[in-house]
Amino acid sequence: MDISVVIPIYNESGNLSELVKGLNGVLRALGRSFECIFIDDGSVDDSYAVLKGLKKDMPEMKIVKLRRNFGQTQAMSAGFDHAEGDIVITMDADLQNDPGDIPAMIAKIEEGFDIVSGWRDKRKDPFFSRKLPSLLANKLISFLTGVRLHDYGCTLKAYKKHVVKNMKLYGEMHRFIPAIASMSGTKLTELRVRHHNRRYGVSKYGISRTLKVLLDLITVKFFLTYARNPMRLFGVVGLLSMFLGVVFIFVTVIMKYMKVLYVTGNPLFYMSILLEMIGAQCVLMGILGEMNVRIYYELLNKHTYSVDSVD
Repeated sequence: MDISVVIPIYNESGNLSELVKGLNGVLRALGRSFECIFIDDGSVDDSYAVLKGLKKDMPEMKIVKLRRNFGQTQAMSAGFDHAEGDIVITMDADLQNDPGDIPAMIAKIEEGFDIVSGWRDKRKDPFFSRKLPSLLANKLISFLTGVRLHDYGCTLKAYKKHVVKNMKLYGEMHRFIPAIASMSGTKLTELRVRHHNRRYGVSKYGISRTLKVLLDLITVKFFLTYARNPMRLFGVVGLLSMFLGVVFIFVTVIMKYMKVLYVTGNPLFYMSILLEMIGAQCVLMGILGEMNVRIYYELLNKHTYSVDSVD
């Protein structure tokens, strides 16, 4: 299989007929083997029935029906598990992504890139509720992860099979795939893509989802920076806390001998005890984290490196 197109769906019955028609024309024109994997993420409308009816016009369709609504990330993960193509394309089902951009993304992959990320530079969404939060989130994600993209939220992306096939996704982490994959040294580029107004159905995005993304960003930042060496985080915090505790004890002793304030009534004394306890706990957490990392890599026979080629 050359190409797999993964499309999560939740209550998009009004868009499916036109979407399938557009995909059918674009993918057949490529002259390659392909499949379109539609993941029905617990839709409560007739999306599943519509997909079943459209399958006769496009036998390359694969319909995966989830038992309930798990979320876009989990639906996309199910699509990756069922994908067989050497190149995996992801896109939304709301007709805002354009199937006509797929050939250009495939061409970029064949230039040697592992990931091609869509960039909706002329986005057709409300500014204050969608574009502004997205702009701020993209800048924050780029800064914290070190993987600079203009549009993390664009679902239209292309991946080489090895990037997504063994990737485990949780929460809202599908948008962080480029950052997570960067741990293995993937080659990444951006491509300007078209974006259309939504014509049918309602958007599933909102401010509440932005907050979830920010919380997941903290997790991604930790794994990118400290997953292999947790002691570098917990150890530094612990030693700093213990150092401040020693400083407070020293100041407390000086204040006692200068008869400024006795030890039993000095809040710095109690603060020093607290800081020493926090510091010791952080160091112990770092040790436990290091033990878990070693167990993970050794028991599962994981490597701490990624090979590109061997001559």
